[in-house]
Formats: sequence, structure tokens, C-alpha cells
Amino acid sequence: MENNKTENKKGGIGFCGLLTIVFITLKLCGVIAWSWVWILAPVWIPIVLSLVITVISYILIKHLKKY
Repeated sequence: MENNKTENKKGGIGFCGLLTIVFITLKLCGVIAWSWVWILAPVWIPIVLSLVITVISYILIKHLKKY
């Protein structure tokens, strides 16, 4: 028997992934002369922001539990 259920899968590359691909393409074609750190910034900046928010939240929770 066939399963007639349809699944809606969301996915794709996303804005940061697309921006990274554009920056890499521009760098390899010689259009921009940025450092690779900034070319790959759309990959690492969201990770760093998530870590910073997590650490700040953890500190605030620990501080507020004292009172």
C-alpha cells in the first residue's frame, strides 16, 4: 500500500548561506579583496551571537536565583 500522507519539508540554504556563497564567489573572481575572516562572517557571526546570548542568559538566571 502507498502512503498518501504528504510531508511539507522546509529547508534550503537560508540568507546567511546564500550571502556566504556570494561573498566566496566575489572573492574568487577578484571583485572584492576582503580578508577570509569577513568573507566567512555570515557563518561565524550568528554562532558567536548565539553563544554570547546563551552565556548572558545563564549568568542572569544564576544571578536572579540568588534573590
